[in-house]
Amino acid sequence: MKDVIAVILGGGQGTRLYPLTRLRAKPAVPIGGKFRLIDIPISNCIHAGVKKIFILTQFNTMSLHKHITNTYKFDGFSKGFLHILAAQQTLEDKNWYQGTADAVRQNLRYLKSQKGKYVVILSGDQLYRINIRDFVNFHIGKQADITIASKPISRKDAEGLGLLKINHDRKIVDFAEKPEDPKVIEKLFNPEEMTDSSRGLNYLASMGIYIFNKDLLIEILENDLREDFGKEIIPDAIRSHSVYSYIFDHYWEDIGTIKSFFEANLDFASPVPKFNFYDEDEPIFTNARFLPSSKISRSEITNSLISEGAIIDDSIISNCVIGVRSIIKKGTNLERVIMMGADFYSNQVKEEKEEVGVGERCRLKNVIIDKNVRIGDDVVIDYKGKNQPEGDDLHIVDGIVVLSKNAVVPSGTKII
Repeated sequence: MKDVIAVILGGGQGTRLYPLTRLRAKPAVPIGGKFRLIDIPISNCIHAGVKKIFILTQFNTMSLHKHITNTYKFDGFSKGFLHILAAQQTLEDKNWYQGTADAVRQNLRYLKSQKGKYVVILSGDQLYRINIRDFVNFHIGKQADITIASKPISRKDAEGLGLLKINHDRKIVDFAEKPEDPKVIEKLFNPEEMTDSSRGLNYLASMGIYIFNKDLLIEILENDLREDFGKEIIPDAIRSHSVYSYIFDHYWEDIGTIKSFFEANLDFASPVPKFNFYDEDEPIFTNARFLPSSKISRSEITNSLISEGAIIDDSIISNCVIGVRSIIKKGTNLERVIMMGADFYSNQVKEEKEEVGVGERCRLKNVIIDKNVRIGDDVVIDYKGKNQPEGDDLHIVDGIVVLSKNAVVPSGTKII
């Protein structure tokens, strides 16, 4: 695996995840109470022994830089590194990243400076556990130029995704990026023995995860100035190079929208979650904060995650994800709430009227509470469309109320 270089695409401005991306890059968005999105692909790399990692991003990189610096430190003997490559003006190019291929193209000089034969390109805003070692071995075994990770899906899920058709050797013979024409989709039906036909999964969706032979990647990007892998680079490459499909039949979720983010996080707290954080052999790494254990007094908690350092007093918590340093005061009822927690305890900041956390006798349902939010007493948030609140700190997306980072919700507020 010393011949493998990883490139993690951090995404663009993250408008579909706004306001969670208002003050941070998409890969820095907190998930699961104590992790961040970027921890998923980095952990996949580390478990496979891939320790030469570039992260490409361009918006609000401060919190991402801080998290990476505090969390990932490779020893000097491994020659490993983790570098964030934010978009920058150079003499050759003064533009921001224009697409996935353009982002890699603008950083080719860094790839050229590293020894290695293969470049694995990963997504920074998806939930997945992929065995990169097996992925690379498949690529080498097929003597492929490019390998695309693909997920078996049904016909009803095929729209809006990049679809590919393979032969019996798993070589890709046709590809279409997000086809809308039903006739085009039907043409991409795959042989039953190559997919999971028993479950009706006869289509293969590109996961946006690729392996390129390094020299070929450099050649393509230097000679083809188009901007996107899925829409432009990959379809032409299939016609001129040996491109294979690595079939991945495990959990994979694109959490690029508020709704998908909300549902995926709530699933972490279900009795048998689709994405497993409880794998002792391959844990998901994150910042070690050295916080005390959570303190829970006289509370009823059902199907919820409670992260370290939380203090919960005489409350009812149902189907929730409660982040680090979360404070929930007595008489409060939370249902289907993602509370990202705080970067500090309120007793360290005296000048604010409302303390960080949720006050007394509050009732919240279907809410995302970003970090360091201050919610006063007797607040009710159970939005059913009766009133349309206004303000930069509060947004409603798909019926989910999102309280932005550092927002203040005064006592007695009602959003119903």
